[in-house]
Amino acid sequence: MDLGLEPAVPPAVLFHGTPVRNVDSILRDGLERRRRHHVHLSADEDTAHRVGSRRGEHVVLRVDASAMDAMGHEFWTSSNGVWLTDAVPPAYLSVIDEDLR
Repeated sequence: MDLGLEPAVPPAVLFHGTPVRNVDSILRDGLERRRRHHVHLSADEDTAHRVGSRRGEHVVLRVDASAMDAMGHEFWTSSNGVWLTDAVPPAYLSVIDEDLR
């Protein structure tokens, strides 16, 4: 489905909040869109914490969006400020905060 969004250059770093139970598989396989149109990313760590906390214990992942962009991965931004991409390979991910909030 085409959402009619224009590709955009992302900030150097984006974030993704996720339940603790998902971290091992994400670090192994990357972030995949699964049943969504895109992978959803946050421009700031606080928003990623809020998103991740919706399902309890969570961590925030750092996405090296600058490196992804340099390698040709496309990004889009929605009208509500959510950054979108098709997938985030594990090489561009790191856990930045295991302090569960």
